[in-house]
Amino acid sequence: MNGLTLLVGVCVLFLGAYVIYGRCLKRWFGIDPARPCPSKTHEDGIDYVPTPMAVLFGHHFASIAGAGPIVGPILAASMGWCPAMLWIVLGCIFIGSMHDFAALFLSVRNEGRSIAYVIEHELGYYGRQIFLFFCVASLILVVAVFTSQIAESFISTPSVASSSIFFMALAPIFGVLTSRRILSLAEGSLIFVPILFILVWFGTVVPIDIPKILGCTPETATSVWIVLLLYYGLCASILPVDFLLQPRDYLNSYLLYAMIILGFVGVFAYQPDINTPAFVTDEPLVPKMFPLLFVTIACGACSGFHALVASGTSSKQIKNEAHILPIGYGAMLIEGLLATLAIISVCYLDLPALREVTKGPAPIAFAKGLATFSAKLGLPYETGLNFVSLSISAFMLTSMDTATRLARFVWQEMLLPRGANPDQLETAQAQQGKLRSFFSSRWIATITVVVLSGWMIFSGESAQIWPVFGASNQLLAALTLLAVSLWLTRTKRPVLFALLPMILMMVISVWALVFLIIENINRSISLVTISVFLLAMACILIVLAVKAMAKARKA
Repeated sequence: MNGLTLLVGVCVLFLGAYVIYGRCLKRWFGIDPARPCPSKTHEDGIDYVPTPMAVLFGHHFASIAGAGPIVGPILAASMGWCPAMLWIVLGCIFIGSMHDFAALFLSVRNEGRSIAYVIEHELGYYGRQIFLFFCVASLILVVAVFTSQIAESFISTPSVASSSIFFMALAPIFGVLTSRRILSLAEGSLIFVPILFILVWFGTVVPIDIPKILGCTPETATSVWIVLLLYYGLCASILPVDFLLQPRDYLNSYLLYAMIILGFVGVFAYQPDINTPAFVTDEPLVPKMFPLLFVTIACGACSGFHALVASGTSSKQIKNEAHILPIGYGAMLIEGLLATLAIISVCYLDLPALREVTKGPAPIAFAKGLATFSAKLGLPYETGLNFVSLSISAFMLTSMDTATRLARFVWQEMLLPRGANPDQLETAQAQQGKLRSFFSSRWIATITVVVLSGWMIFSGESAQIWPVFGASNQLLAALTLLAVSLWLTRTKRPVLFALLPMILMMVISVWALVFLIIENINRSISLVTISVFLLAMACILIVLAVKAMAKARKA
């Protein structure tokens, strides 16, 4: 198999899926372009902000992409490229993209509220609280892990740190000029996108090397970056979305597009043969391929985190229901293309070389692969390696600050009384007394999330319990599809297209949690405890869902 043939084939399948299956989803859900969206009916200039589709697509895509679709597929390649690619293609088309579309649609139809509101409507108050607790725990870990990884990348490649800081300073200027109509989006893009790429180069000229600047050890410097990054996440969560988060994600998305284009052109020029076996039969993990393959690839095919992005920030910014298909369904398909590039970037190696390169960080293996391909275009290997590394760090930073904001939303929603709306927060706080009002305020909610994330990083727990959250991410997707299936059943719409993927994802995630409990029963008490806790929450929600489904069918 040639890598170019594989890439072109996936592109054709995804394009066909977008046109054909996307049209079916629009009809089944009832997309109505004339219906007012919550970004207009609840506009507040902070979270609810009507946003041009190109800007929102950039924000949404940069937020969901992260390092997940790169790391997962590369790790899964050790089981053979064929099972990984089958799950990426089929998972993206029929599960992951549909999941993102449905989560975004339901949130838009429910005034920009999170998917937890839909769960409360279908499963009751306690179902909502269990789901929200699950979400906030997952998001705190996401913030902790990405913050730690970004800090380590800043230490290993100081130019990435300086370029990232330059991007943060550039974004508010772009945001103010475009939001106040001083520049149109097209004019702003023509000016600021070239500046963005100039800053990529300028970062290599003035690298911020904390160990040299402060005369400290790399470990101390990493801790300094962690504190600074957490403070940045706090600010990004509090500030109006169109001041920092939205324009930075929009500009950063051009790095992502450029990296994907570089990967595509590099594959066309290099035309790598796939030398890794289609199926690996001597790997110890092969007998455990089901469910490990699915939870390892995770974001490359389906991710519950995307539902939190879609219903947490994107639904509050979308200005027309017609944009749900390209943003919800289309962005996930492009993420599937990124996952395909990740597979090709390491599977042009033979199996021993693949195993050797994946002993190190997966993003570095990806960067080395793309740099090798792009060298065929005349781009120096080191330049390609630095650019791809910077792009991956930008994805992680985008995921980190978005996850911080989402965790704040979920924390505040978790403290709302039964049946209250998130946009009625101040009224709800007044009704609940001073204590709940204090903990659900925007500042305290964000500080709590940041402090808990920092505690996990410095205690070392984030690295220890990370494996269980591969399964929890898939479980989150299954629970979202559970809410979607209940809504479709209650509204008398076709349901099998969501119900069957929900059952598959539920089986995979529950199986993975049971597997992790058995594997770690004598190794890690904390990991086993969390796995049991997540499994118990999932079982409770499943019981509530079965009762709700039976009730909906009788109605």
